[in-house]
Amino acid sequence: MSKYTPKPAVRLTHPEWSKDAVIYQINTRQFTPEGTFKAAESHLPRLKDLGVDILWLMPIHEIGQKNRKGTLGSPYAVKDFYSVNSEFGTLSDFKHFLQAAHAHGFRVILDWVPNHTAWDSVLASAHPDWYTRNWKGDFHPTPWWDWSDIIDLDYSKVEVREYMTEAMKYWVRDVGVDGFRCDVAGFVPTDFWNTVRKELDEIKPVFMLAEWESRDLHEEAFDMTYSWSWYDTMVNIAHGGSVSLLHVYYSWNEKAYPFDIMRMLFTSNHDKNSWDGTMNEQFGAARDAVIALTFVSEGMPLIYNGQEAGEEKRLEFFEKDPIQWKEHPINAFYKKLIALKKKNSTLWNAKWGTRMVHVPNSVPEKVFSFVRQNEQDKVFAVFNFSPMPQRVAFEDHLFHGSYTSFTSGEGVELSETTQLELKPWEYRIFTS
Repeated sequence: MSKYTPKPAVRLTHPEWSKDAVIYQINTRQFTPEGTFKAAESHLPRLKDLGVDILWLMPIHEIGQKNRKGTLGSPYAVKDFYSVNSEFGTLSDFKHFLQAAHAHGFRVILDWVPNHTAWDSVLASAHPDWYTRNWKGDFHPTPWWDWSDIIDLDYSKVEVREYMTEAMKYWVRDVGVDGFRCDVAGFVPTDFWNTVRKELDEIKPVFMLAEWESRDLHEEAFDMTYSWSWYDTMVNIAHGGSVSLLHVYYSWNEKAYPFDIMRMLFTSNHDKNSWDGTMNEQFGAARDAVIALTFVSEGMPLIYNGQEAGEEKRLEFFEKDPIQWKEHPINAFYKKLIALKKKNSTLWNAKWGTRMVHVPNSVPEKVFSFVRQNEQDKVFAVFNFSPMPQRVAFEDHLFHGSYTSFTSGEGVELSETTQLELKPWEYRIFTS
């Protein structure tokens, strides 16, 4: 074998249950009026009916008191990685929630905070040498950020790596979680993650989501990374930017990232909702089209709790501020999109799905169009990402064929003479 023979771009195996999965984020504090695991259990049948698969719980550990922000503090200021925040219940309560979720067919991943701890963490008192120090020789928050309620761990210390590895293994082996969403994963050395993933997979197949946007994290450690750049691109377009910005994103996605990986696509999450605005504030009239693109694009769609109820407020981050649950038409919209993703194999995740292929059109600065297809299924998607109506024709013959309209359910024949009349922010999804 030549020394120039390329190595596999991805050297991990995604759990089979992630192939067509949709992820749902639970902010336990705000998820119910009670803010407990027991109360959250009552939502499991509803989430099962919605069709989501992976439940991501924001950190469930005890929160530090020292330099706490707000009344209740940030769940990302962890005092003890082996603890459960009494605000949410007990370890037994969490295990009961986990068992109930598994009985409904869900997988559950925990939010893990490896980069830092609370100032009064059990580690800070027992192992002060496990932390980085500033120029004064003191504990300090992550540089350049307003994270005054946390202090940074030092991953040059073998003991830190061993401790963190064993703590993560405990939650998989002894408690039974199915993986982790890893906070600011890029602030922790990649070689640590590569080692941890192997040790976790020896217990059982896990799913790992990195809050980071990096190709290299996919090689041996993470199934999925955040698509922050996709979100920023869509906000830009919703406020008047050109569709050519999307071409830049998908070019990078196809050329810089391996095919057999997952990027998480979202129109909201706890950070965006609390600090930047709700999906309605961010996307306005473009909202439904952007949501639809998260389901038919390459990537796994995220639903942040409350989006299926219309998400009309920014949830407080450091205080109690429960979601106002109500019936909303968007719930049926999500449900229909999830069903489409599961039914049409071209829309599945990583190697189980297919690449998007650009379909050139006559209004390239306003309309985004592509095909995804394999031997069984095909999708042709067209999005008018502009506040004006557009009449659009298409080049080449890739999109030709007999389809069913996702919106109307009617049969449609598309050919070289096809032209579509699209209302402002209207999208069309055709499946066969």
